[in-house]
Amino acid sequence: MNRKVALIIGLQAFLIIVLFWVLVFYGKDEYDSYNQAQEEEVATLNRVNQVKGATVVTLSKDGQKQSDIQIVSLAGSQHQKTLNTLGNVISIDTLIELRTRYLNAKANANIARASLANSKQDYQRMQALNKDDRNVSDHVMLAAQATFKADQAKVQAAETEASNLNDTMRQTWGETLANEASKESASAGLQALLQHKEVLLLITLPSDTNVKAGETISVVPTGAQTKAINAKLVAASPQTDSTIQGRTYYFRAPAENLRAGMRVSVEMKDAASSKASDGVTVPASAVVWYAGKPWVYKKQSDESFIRLPISTDNETNGGWFNRSEQLAAGDNLVVNGAQLLLSEEFKYQIKNENQD
Repeated sequence: MNRKVALIIGLQAFLIIVLFWVLVFYGKDEYDSYNQAQEEEVATLNRVNQVKGATVVTLSKDGQKQSDIQIVSLAGSQHQKTLNTLGNVISIDTLIELRTRYLNAKANANIARASLANSKQDYQRMQALNKDDRNVSDHVMLAAQATFKADQAKVQAAETEASNLNDTMRQTWGETLANEASKESASAGLQALLQHKEVLLLITLPSDTNVKAGETISVVPTGAQTKAINAKLVAASPQTDSTIQGRTYYFRAPAENLRAGMRVSVEMKDAASSKASDGVTVPASAVVWYAGKPWVYKKQSDESFIRLPISTDNETNGGWFNRSEQLAAGDNLVVNGAQLLLSEEFKYQIKNENQD
């Protein structure tokens, strides 16, 4: 009898263990489904909607606090359109060489003219003596004449060389620089270039750009983290930059951080748009990039944020200037946590795809 009771109890225990594992096995899927449903329910707390083609993200105040969402209010600003282009620091070695040769040719012409004045007087005296009862022979007179004509040829040759060199300077370096280089006493501006206190820049500007005398531009060596350098207009240039199409101009700038052969980035005010535009400056920290375009999140209400596109055409100190179209002074932009809001959009999109 005791054996039968023990057998029955053992059988019951075995059945209980089997039923337990069956319950665990079939209950696991329901448990996982329950947890997933809970997670999806939590995720739906941050809702994403489309309003007139714009994306609106809703995030509770507690969620904003936990995500460290920070807001800044935009202030109104004005901006004048600028032109951005490139240029080169050019060597003036050929200008110096042409100047040296030109001044030598002018000096040779002066020497030849002095010799010509003497030989002319000698020839005229020999000619008068020859006519006066042949006080000198024809041979002496003809020798004086030959010397006179030779000195004439030397003067003409020296003047022609100087003129050709002057023309070469004008064709290569332009009227303004050629005039400075052709003076025996170098001007203060030319001295600054010769002594490497200043350098000469060749800047290419758009064909429709008009540059006025005395105008300045800001240049920075390409790739260098240095302060912008002010360069002053010299004159239009007959030289061209084979890599950029447009009008070329010479500018001069302090030589401290510039060297011949350097490529420089140029920024100057656009004279065609003299009137400044009204708008706001969007901080760089507020911008997120999506699909290759810049966006910002503007706070619409206490718990909603709308994603808006911005323009990065006009860069300013610390951000980008945008006209008062979608953004205006007083608008609140997210400057910390914008990437999280964008991630919330992606989470919503992924959830919708899974539901499909």
